[in-house]
Amino acid sequence: MKKVLIFSASVTAFVFGMAWAVSYISDFKLFSAFDTVSQALKDTQLTDYAFNKLRPDPIVDERIVLVNFGTLSRRDVAQELQMISSFKPRVIGMDALYDCEGGLRDSVNCRQLLDTLGNLMLSNAIQEAGNVVLGIKLMQTDSLGQFDTNEIDSVEISDTIFSDYAQEGFVNFPTDATYQEDVKIARTVHPKWTIQGKTELAFSVRMAMMYDSVKTKKFLARNIHEEIINFRGNIEMRQLRLKSLKNEETASTNFGTMFFVVDFQDVLDGNVSAELFTDKIVVMGYLGDYVGDAAWEDKFFTPLNKKLGGRANPDMFGPVVHANVVAMILNEDYVDVLKDWQKYAIAILVCFLTVALFMTIDEKLPIWYDALSVIIQLVQIAIFMWIIIYVFASYSIKLELDLTLAIVALVGPCYDIFKSLQKEVISRLTKRRARVSTQKSELA
Repeated sequence: MKKVLIFSASVTAFVFGMAWAVSYISDFKLFSAFDTVSQALKDTQLTDYAFNKLRPDPIVDERIVLVNFGTLSRRDVAQELQMISSFKPRVIGMDALYDCEGGLRDSVNCRQLLDTLGNLMLSNAIQEAGNVVLGIKLMQTDSLGQFDTNEIDSVEISDTIFSDYAQEGFVNFPTDATYQEDVKIARTVHPKWTIQGKTELAFSVRMAMMYDSVKTKKFLARNIHEEIINFRGNIEMRQLRLKSLKNEETASTNFGTMFFVVDFQDVLDGNVSAELFTDKIVVMGYLGDYVGDAAWEDKFFTPLNKKLGGRANPDMFGPVVHANVVAMILNEDYVDVLKDWQKYAIAILVCFLTVALFMTIDEKLPIWYDALSVIIQLVQIAIFMWIIIYVFASYSIKLELDLTLAIVALVGPCYDIFKSLQKEVISRLTKRRARVSTQKSELA
């Protein structure tokens, strides 16, 4: 028994050493020929299958309504906002930044300034509503941007004629995209961010706070820097009447409709009813030039995308991602994850037990060792993959057993290598003892 414990512990340490070496080599891209494949695998996670295939269709969340403002001018957005505000929603979130990009405030570089009346109309509409949340953007100054860091030291906000009359929340998602045109994968959200001593809330969290502060404070009390978004559904991406939205299948995801959506023309023409907005959370933002437009602007790849691998088209507009976060907070439907020590503990335990099993088979059934060890590894990988998917689909717990799966894949080859090295070391030590004994005999 002692022999098994010592050998298993030694091989476990060797396996983790090899795993570290493999990850170190991968960081230096020595296998660059596989970069495309590795990136595709990175963009897909096992839990995406649970999002896509195993969860039931969502129930429409009637507390949240999305309104498209397309490419409307500021004066038209003001009219749309006034109309919505007249229906007395509890919160109106505007996923937009009304400033001069680049900070150049002249009519050549910022043509929005030419429409003085439109700006005043929008400012007045925000002030009269009194319950508007505007987007802000987390930024890095040039002095900080030259370093490879995730630190944020500034924010971009709307002009004061708008921001003075509204609450604010940052609209950034951690997507790893450098530019707006880059492929953006939305999986997580930062609930809050502290910048120069001031705590800013995410756009979705700010809206949820204004709607239900008790549940939102409970969410923030989790004190998780980067929360996994528990996506539940999308909007209907075709031009259909509102009454048909509940039972129609969405075009870009495998889920049914989660949120009602209204196009700007319906609002401006008065083709909407007050009950759709009264006491609700209204999220206004860009949902295409019209509802149903397949535009890519402010659009993300999400785990609900119909294509699990080699994704071609993004499936969810930014305002809908924000709406999913709000729904997650209000439903207290969070995704829990393992702590780092738990991940390492599981990987070490699985590795130790697997090595002990391999050693037993090697001693008792040496003829069958090669075949059985491979079968055991394949069965283990399949079981752990099934557990990851099942636990996430059933309990919204993301196990993140990547390290365990990697260790299981390495344990077979590492066992053979370690055993060969052990035999070589023992052989050399035995020969050395024999030579020393012979020399002593000759001297005697």
